[in-house]
Amino acid sequence: MSENAQMTGLAMPEMELEGKVALVTGATKGIGLAIAWALATAGARVAICSRNQDSVTQAVGLLKGAGYEAMGIAAKVGEAGAADSLVQAVAEGWGRLDVLVNNAATNPVYGPLADTSMEAFDKILQVNVRGPFELSKKALPLLQKQGGSVINVASVAGLSPWEGIGAYSMSKTALIGLTKVMAKEWGGFGVRVNCICPGLIQTKFSKALWTNEAAMKQFKKSLALPRIGQPEDLMGLAVFLASRWSAYCTGSVFTVDGGMTI
Repeated sequence: MSENAQMTGLAMPEMELEGKVALVTGATKGIGLAIAWALATAGARVAICSRNQDSVTQAVGLLKGAGYEAMGIAAKVGEAGAADSLVQAVAEGWGRLDVLVNNAATNPVYGPLADTSMEAFDKILQVNVRGPFELSKKALPLLQKQGGSVINVASVAGLSPWEGIGAYSMSKTALIGLTKVMAKEWGGFGVRVNCICPGLIQTKFSKALWTNEAAMKQFKKSLALPRIGQPEDLMGLAVFLASRWSAYCTGSVFTVDGGMTI
């Protein structure tokens, strides 16, 4: 078959994800909301998940107000039963799941690892690692029916630990490893698993870092693009990884960091 013949029918459709269903955790603000919005604009029906019902209702209202189809589920990712309730709600509401975005994360401490309590350590692992693991596993039967995509949102801190957030950095390293294991094992089911590692993105979650003037001055020196990232900087990559355009990508780690890790 010629190259020209192979390209027939591959023109970018206006609504690449039309008819597909996506579940995004931690999706009521920041990176999660930006990704949910991007998937919706690409045609997907989007299930919004976060721990606060009022925030979930507000985010769903934002999407619906723009003419997109959305549902909301309040759940604390990582807690017993949360994964079951999320997958069940999506299955009952829309009967399928094509894209799972594990974005929910926590970092309750800032300081040396030696000063991190076991309670904080356990909470970080529960939300940042166990949550994505359990939800992905529960979602697998639905995902494999569609040849689905899992997108884990880690951090460049998982590639090289950041001072002051050691336990968080470690959890994101674990999430990157989990991505690769799932990709290796689930490829045979037709499920792709990839990882996005943002750099410093200007969100409420990272406010303690980007409001520190001295730290920001030093931070910008490490960047090829001398500005702090914005949630919308992840939107295009998320749609790419959710769509057929990334059909041969799995186990990959994509950085969105302004060139910090060059």
